[in-house]
Amino acid sequence: MKNILATAITLFTISVAAHAADNVVAEPGATAYNWTGGYVGGQIGYGFGSADYVYSGSSDYDYSNNPDGFLGGIYAGYNHQFANKVVLGVEADIAWGGLKDSALAPGDSDFSATTKIDLTGSARLRLGYAMDRLLPYVTGGVAFGKFSFDEYEDGVFYGSADESLVGWTLGIGAEYALTDNWTLRGEYRYADYGTRDFVTQPVEEEYSADIKTHDIRFGVAYKF
Repeated sequence: MKNILATAITLFTISVAAHAADNVVAEPGATAYNWTGGYVGGQIGYGFGSADYVYSGSSDYDYSNNPDGFLGGIYAGYNHQFANKVVLGVEADIAWGGLKDSALAPGDSDFSATTKIDLTGSARLRLGYAMDRLLPYVTGGVAFGKFSFDEYEDGVFYGSADESLVGWTLGIGAEYALTDNWTLRGEYRYADYGTRDFVTQPVEEEYSADIKTHDIRFGVAYKF
């Protein structure tokens, strides 16, 4: 929660500073920027989260991983700016990354497990308020992803599973129009993928996974 609050405060501070700077350099009588239109962009960032596993047989093997790492991907969407400066948009994104962590079994140090989240994406709504070239916004929608679970005994492969994820995501961000076509953004996003049941192979063991992630992303987009 402290990380979420700090990120929100940072984004708000950047937004206010950028808006103030824009007001200083704006020419009298200049036409206000309009956010209506489609766009495509690229993003990079850092993600971290939690992956908690419950084993059907014994709590000795209830692993708890905290995967983290860098990510990068693409996004695309469309905004419509209303007369009252409210901006409503739709956006989809996909990101590839290497969020990864390993941990020993809490009740048996001979066993360990590794979690890797290598794909995430979403389909979301965005709601913002246009302050000329600055657009602070909130966003939320459906999140999806893919994770892998690999278990080892004394360092030797024991069993694994590759599973898909579906959940929800919420975020906050600010976007600034550098020119009439190019925009720059910073965004914090939280995703909760709920609980996913799976069975490892070749050794069949039943697990359930509870996975959540936090992402801090920066993007550059071209607006049509």
